[in-house]
Amino acid sequence: MRIVKLNEESKKNILDDLLKRSPNNYDSYASTVNEIVNNVRENGDKAVAEYTLKFDKVQLNADTILVTREEIEEAYKYVEENDEGLVDVIKASAKNVRDYHMMQKQYSWFDSKPDGTMLGQKITPIERAGVYVPGGKAAYPSSVLMNIIPAKVAGVEKIVMVTPPGKDGKVNPGTLVAADIAGVDEIYKVGGAQAIAALAFGTETIPKVDKIVGPGNIFVALAKKAVFGFVSIDSIAGPSEILVLADETANPRFVAADLLSQAEHDEMASAILVTTSEELANKVSLEVDNFVKVLSRKEILEKSLENYGYILVTDSMKDAIDVANEIASEHLEIVTKNPFDTMTRIKNAGAIFLGEYSSEPLGDYFAGPNHVLPTNGTAKFFSPLGVDDFIKKSSIISYSREALEKIHKDIEHFATSEQLTAHANSIKVRFE
Repeated sequence: MRIVKLNEESKKNILDDLLKRSPNNYDSYASTVNEIVNNVRENGDKAVAEYTLKFDKVQLNADTILVTREEIEEAYKYVEENDEGLVDVIKASAKNVRDYHMMQKQYSWFDSKPDGTMLGQKITPIERAGVYVPGGKAAYPSSVLMNIIPAKVAGVEKIVMVTPPGKDGKVNPGTLVAADIAGVDEIYKVGGAQAIAALAFGTETIPKVDKIVGPGNIFVALAKKAVFGFVSIDSIAGPSEILVLADETANPRFVAADLLSQAEHDEMASAILVTTSEELANKVSLEVDNFVKVLSRKEILEKSLENYGYILVTDSMKDAIDVANEIASEHLEIVTKNPFDTMTRIKNAGAIFLGEYSSEPLGDYFAGPNHVLPTNGTAKFFSPLGVDDFIKKSSIISYSREALEKIHKDIEHFATSEQLTAHANSIKVRFE
């Protein structure tokens, strides 16, 4: 891996380089996606079937697009026969994810005063959520859990999942098992921008939802962007990324392994080490080279590291923390002498992993916190997917006559100052 001595110029160049990965740069595909979205909006199932045949090479209709209970049972049987113990692992992971998200639940509250004033906040889950699950080259049952379970915990009435079928017209068995364990209500065999449009506007077969969550390719990301406003969405996710913040106490072999755990996702993934130790920088670089030679996704790793892999050496831990906050990484590992103290100075990160035995894949698969995280610097203002994403908050206001009488002239004064006389009159008529 390239080793860079951090200064203002090199920091600016690296930040500019990382921003090139932003989903905001996908607009060259926008016209194609908009055409698909509009076609599905106007023609429903007919357009969905045409795009599924065109892109996935599968002929589906209203009778075969919905995954049946028999197909789910067949998936369980396949997974149990071909990957012994995986169903139990998925169930254990699901329990951890559910337990963690139960701690995020919010409840309605009301505050009453003796003068007849009552204010509050009413928490209501959204009625229908749509979950997009990628298909194609790889399937990620872990992401299925992370998207469905928070919605289930929030109390969403109906959770609809869409995922592209394979050439055999079936959905990946691991994906079906994870969805069933997580508590999905319906699964449809449709992917791409057409699936997002179907969820956003509804078709004769696929129900309209209120919010769409889940990762996807460029076309899925742009489709989510196009339908935002008709429905809510979680975010426009960019490529995966990891930043390891380390000092001289870190184990270079562990650090190298963790950097590569994200670099293997795709050629656009980012893996960065920020350290105060030149010795650690050199050792990690050597360990990375050795690992790349033997890991299965060698070509992807090499391209990812060439494009967006850095080892940054800083003069002080303060400088290291400053650059970590500026990059605002999706995943941040802190491997320092006192990681908990370092963590208190971190302002921007999607998920924070503390200590050398809290490596990033622990969060991806098993610990419980959500692995759907803000990318490409958006951790400065976005949070991980969670229960809050599937609820709405309504303000509650109730005043007695006596309570309103004490303040009605103030309200009338305020409204009149804004020249909104009907506002003022709405209060005034109650005391004429």
